[in-house]
Amino acid sequence: MKTRIITSLDEVSAKDWDGVANPDPATFNPFISHAFLFALEKSGSATKETGWAARHILIEDAGKLVASAPCYLKSHSQGEYVFDHGWAEAFTRAGGRYYPKLQVAVPFSPVVAPKLLGKALVLPQALISLCAAEKASSVHVTFTAEADQTALRGDQNWLERHDIQFHWHNQGYTSFDDFLSALSSSKRKNIRKERATLRDLGLEFRALQGNDIRPQHWDAFWHFYMDTGSRKWGQPYLTRKFFEMVHDTLREHVLLVMAYAGTRPIAGALNFIGADTLFGRNWGCSENVPFLHFETCYYQAIDWAIAHKFKVVEAGAQGEHKLARGYVPVKTVSFHHLAHQGLARAVGEYLDQERAAIEEGREELAAHAPFKHLESE
Repeated sequence: MKTRIITSLDEVSAKDWDGVANPDPATFNPFISHAFLFALEKSGSATKETGWAARHILIEDAGKLVASAPCYLKSHSQGEYVFDHGWAEAFTRAGGRYYPKLQVAVPFSPVVAPKLLGKALVLPQALISLCAAEKASSVHVTFTAEADQTALRGDQNWLERHDIQFHWHNQGYTSFDDFLSALSSSKRKNIRKERATLRDLGLEFRALQGNDIRPQHWDAFWHFYMDTGSRKWGQPYLTRKFFEMVHDTLREHVLLVMAYAGTRPIAGALNFIGADTLFGRNWGCSENVPFLHFETCYYQAIDWAIAHKFKVVEAGAQGEHKLARGYVPVKTVSFHHLAHQGLARAVGEYLDQERAAIEEGREELAAHAPFKHLESE
């Protein structure tokens, strides 16, 4: 087998990359597709200039691509959603150099997806070799899928870290009301009240997919994204060109929910469509309306998932407020290789304690899920 490191997805064909990333339509994930990652790169969103210098790993067997990993040499820790700022500060205070580091991830996307693509077992050591070659402090593989976890747990050079997200699971619901009937009385009434408030204001919501998404919809969403992102992060991560490229190559895998007051759009939520999972990603609004965020991002996504018989809605990072709306706490897993043995020992001891605390917190949150069968217990 031969390992190649590429600094642009221009250097590998979409057919070859997708052949290891998404070989089976039944497990398709848009975030690891060549089209999505290429859009991040070519739009100027994830580049060397923004602190995401591509170092993608390709492993070939007799000239055929058999494994790959979306990997970036990073000069900061923004846009990752698995926070290691404390590790960086401690290492710097001790006289170490934490940056650059290697990040195996989908930039700006806290979604559970395979990151070690194809023959996953050959990639952990390739990543460690790349870490040494780049003189990086560490390698971080975040929001891993089960195959990644199997490959990385088998190598003692990797530390395991847990966190919590909130996902909605379809229990065979036939309608939104059917879903509500599974909730406790108080939570059911609260959601109905929130939705009724928006109806009384005369707001309309449209779920657009594929060719139904027109340039004017992207223009409106871009305005919402920039306004909300500027207030939340200071400077939004994604460029206007990114959304144009996504429209050109991935619009059949996009669900854009738009909220209207009459004919005037006032909010939007961008979702990506996987094989059986709907991924909520970005949202924004131009008016501060009570419950608008919950409806645009959560309830519309659940409605669509039920109608299309999707199993899961992932609504992004953080947010205990999702619990009251039927999203349950789910463990997410990342892995970290730290080249400095002293730092690795210190972080390993910390993670042992953190994992126990995360699991305790997840169980406590799960006990407060809004479903009737849990309430009766």
